[in-house]
Amino acid sequence: MPSFHSDDSGNVVEPVAEFNLKQELDALQQKKPWPSGIHSKLLFKKDDFRCLLIAMEPSAVMKEHHADGTISVQVLQGLIRLNTQGKQHELAAGGLLGLGASIKHDITAIEDSAFLLTISWPSNEELLAMKHRGYGT
Repeated sequence: MPSFHSDDSGNVVEPVAEFNLKQELDALQQKKPWPSGIHSKLLFKKDDFRCLLIAMEPSAVMKEHHADGTISVQVLQGLIRLNTQGKQHELAAGGLLGLGASIKHDITAIEDSAFLLTISWPSNEELLAMKHRGYGT
């Protein structure tokens, strides 16, 4: 698995980073059982971008929260239910959902599942200007 250098803010220094998601998922599975039924790994971080690999055991729940940036949830394995704005979205392996910044949502794993979460991260100025700042912290 790759090893990257980070600066003081945790950003990956290298301009290019390649990952083998199967190997990453296998490594997460080796860490079971997870105390909350959820395990995540930050794969890549830049000032304006985050990419996380998240695995959930069946029935595990990520309570309602939001991301400060626009996100995508790409299911790699299993089946999850994402609830937002009064609608349920069931996403199986290969499913992709995009969600605008600051939209509250929750996620439940219906099966043993894993997904890639990408976040288009706002600048510090944009973060400070957000009216909702502090929700979910």
